[in-house]
Amino acid sequence: MTRRGWLSAVLFALGAASIVVAAPAPPGPTPAASGVKEASDPTASEAEARRRNGGGKVVMLVIDGGINPATADYLHEGVEFARASNAEAVLVQMDTPGGLLDSTKSIVKEILGSPVPVIIYVAPSGAGAISAGVFVTMAGHVAAMAPGTNIGAAHPVSGQGEDIGGDMREKVENFAASLSRTIAQQRGRNVEWAEKAVRESVSITESEAVELNVVDLVARDVGELLREIDGREVDIEGRSHVLATAGAVIEQHEMSLRQKFLNIVANPNLAYLLMMAGILGLYVEFSHPGLLFPGVTGAICLLLALSALQVLPINYAGLALIGLGIILLVGEVFLPSFGVLGIGGIVSFIIGSVLLFDTPDSTISVDPAIIAAAAISLGGFTLIVMFLVVRTQRRRSVVGMEGMVGQVGQVRRRLADRGLVKVFIHGEYWDAATDDPVEVGDSVEVVRFEGSRMRVRRVS
Repeated sequence: MTRRGWLSAVLFALGAASIVVAAPAPPGPTPAASGVKEASDPTASEAEARRRNGGGKVVMLVIDGGINPATADYLHEGVEFARASNAEAVLVQMDTPGGLLDSTKSIVKEILGSPVPVIIYVAPSGAGAISAGVFVTMAGHVAAMAPGTNIGAAHPVSGQGEDIGGDMREKVENFAASLSRTIAQQRGRNVEWAEKAVRESVSITESEAVELNVVDLVARDVGELLREIDGREVDIEGRSHVLATAGAVIEQHEMSLRQKFLNIVANPNLAYLLMMAGILGLYVEFSHPGLLFPGVTGAICLLLALSALQVLPINYAGLALIGLGIILLVGEVFLPSFGVLGIGGIVSFIIGSVLLFDTPDSTISVDPAIIAAAAISLGGFTLIVMFLVVRTQRRRSVVGMEGMVGQVGQVRRRLADRGLVKVFIHGEYWDAATDDPVEVGDSVEVVRFEGSRMRVRRVS
């Protein structure tokens, strides 16, 4: 083979090799097909890992009653406990007729900013999320209801369920409507219904609530609820979080003793009655020292009332008017005002009682029937005491020299001075003067005292 032939053969071999190297590899199994799954969603992978590890725990709180400062503190403490223990979520089982607007705002603020998912569950069957409960339910990361429950009627009313009058009604209603809209928008719920619940007091059942996108689902019990929401994605402080609640351990978190006490006394009617009982008990003790029982009982009741007033919104002008009314009623007993102080005290007391909880952010008040009963009782007690005092002052004295006027004694002997006799009365001998002719053994009646000497007259 010539030199050119050898060169052509070499070039041909090199070209064939380059074609083989550049040829695409034959199709093979993809990474997914080979059993290696790439985690495209980190939050879903984290939830799956938590689920494989047992699902963690869910801290359960129970709110059964009105929304008040004790309830708000209880929920705040529960969220902090869940965060510190790295719990999967906080489950709030709720049945409430409503409550204080300030406490509702605190609870909503706590839920919206919670670092732990908060699940609101209106249960058991027959329960309801009324008034303030509407705001709390819609604020939850997950909102659920049990069969046979209802939600709605969030129109602001006074503490006795009566409509708020005057300009305050419009102010409170507009604020509540804006709050409900804000919550519904942030949680992706029905904004139109949320506003109607405030302005028109509409109320719906659990199935209607799911249909109208007011709540997320209906669950028969807590176990079913945790299974249904497993894998659901919620927003926690601006980041996505996937719930891993299937198989989670439920840990009940009870109210502390202090919270239970505040939950009982944080009732405007009870606080008012405790205050009245305390004032009345102390008044009886001061006017009749040494009885002890009224003083001790009154002091305890007054301290309990002050504890309740510490967590309730009070109007200090109303409290001052109540104090002024009581001072005037007490003054009526000791001063001859012919009823002026008493009437003024009752009027001041009633006005102060009506204004006691009348603050810009408050929708509570004392029951008018309780105010009337307290005013009548306090006024009647004062009038009885005043009558007894006046009768005592008008009653003839029965001790000392004044108490001897009208008493009958016996002449024991005549004295040398004309018109003077020695009289025996109440086991004592007295010098007495008389203008009547008397003899030893005659009966005489004490008319008056002239210094230390009696003036007597003869009686048959």
